[in-house]
Amino acid sequence: MALVWYLDRALALVSYPALYLAVLTGILYNAEAFGPLRDAARRIHVEVSAFAMMLVLAHGVVGIADVWSVVDGAAPVPDYGLPYLLAGSAVGVGALVVLVVAVLGFLDPRRFARPWSPRVVHAFAYAGFGFATLHAAAVGTDLAGFAVPGLVALVGFLAYVLALRALSHASARVTARES
Repeated sequence: MALVWYLDRALALVSYPALYLAVLTGILYNAEAFGPLRDAARRIHVEVSAFAMMLVLAHGVVGIADVWSVVDGAAPVPDYGLPYLLAGSAVGVGALVVLVVAVLGFLDPRRFARPWSPRVVHAFAYAGFGFATLHAAAVGTDLAGFAVPGLVALVGFLAYVLALRALSHASARVTARES
C-alpha cells in the first residue's frame, strides 16, 4: 500500500503545478498587453491543460484507492485523523468533478444548452482550480510548512496577474472610447 501512497503523492505533486500553469496561461491567453507572454501562452495553453487534466484524473483514481486503503484498514490512518482525510478528499473529489465538467464543456460546447459559453466553461475550470488549491492545503499537511505558504504565494501571484489583465482591458476600453 505504500506504493499507492507514493504514486498518489507523486501525481499530486506534478498535477498541481501543471494545473497552475494551465490557469496562468489561460489568464494570459487573450491579454494583449502581455505581448510575448501572451504569445507563449497561446502556444502551450491547450496542451498544458490537457496534460494537467490527465494527471488530475490519474491522481483522482489513485487517490481514491489510497483513501479506500486507509478506510479499509490496509493502510495506517494519517496523523491528522480519518475525518480530516475524508473531508480533504471530498474537496478533492469536488475539484475533480468541476474540472471534468469544464473539460466536457470545452470538448463539446454544444453538449450544454446556452448560456454555456467559453467564459462559463473557464469559470468552472477556475472554480476547480480553487477547490484543488483547498484540497492541496488540506490534505497535503505533511508539507504544511512549505505547501501552505507556497500556495498562498502562488495564488497571490495569479490574483496579481489577473488584476493586471483586468486593468489592461479596462485601460484599452477607455482608450478606445476616447478615440
